[in-house]
Amino acid sequence: MEHRNSVLIVEDDVNINGLLKEALEKEGYICTQAFSGTEARMILQGERYSVILLDLMLPGIPGEEVLRDIRKKGNTPVIILTAKDTIDDKVEFLRGGADDYVTKPFDIKEVTARVEVQIRRAETTGRKEEEHRFTYQELELNKGDFTVKVGNTELPHITKQEFSILELLLKHPKKVFSKEEMFEYAWEEQYMGETKTLDVHISNIRKKIKAVTDKEYIETVWGIGYRLHP
Repeated sequence: MEHRNSVLIVEDDVNINGLLKEALEKEGYICTQAFSGTEARMILQGERYSVILLDLMLPGIPGEEVLRDIRKKGNTPVIILTAKDTIDDKVEFLRGGADDYVTKPFDIKEVTARVEVQIRRAETTGRKEEEHRFTYQELELNKGDFTVKVGNTELPHITKQEFSILELLLKHPKKVFSKEEMFEYAWEEQYMGETKTLDVHISNIRKKIKAVTDKEYIETVWGIGYRLHP
């Protein structure tokens, strides 16, 4: 579970860890402390954070390995805390999956500012992703990667027109669409009264959904067209 504005501080120096926690909590952040790579890994198995501050020179599991673990699970912003300050070192951090870095000794105000920037950036990215994702019950359509899923199962071989049909339905889950409206949206051309092409595509979508669930998602409204099954 993720709490908004939550920060995990992974730093083995007790004084630095404490200073960061105190400064960030004054700014309204919820902070969790870890003092080793091993402790950080255990915490991250059950919780998610808005930002992770990560020292690399850690007892137990090294910070580089913790960073690899984080990247396997998602895109949580990670700010590296490091005494290394060469260009090669900085490039290595960023290529390794870090979003930013702060060189020790650092100003606490700079760290809090960088945390704020990462949270703001992640929220903007999240909003953009939401604009490209439509869901209805267990059905999810993602315009970003052109996928349609039922639960965690991706529907195979979705065509452009099938994708567009589902997109229209999921954008307006309570609306009944005429065949004319659906055809013109999916094919981007004028409807000429021929319904077989649309009907075949609807049938194909139903078959692909049926392969992964018994639930009906597209309802035929006789004499009008189609809508999502209520």
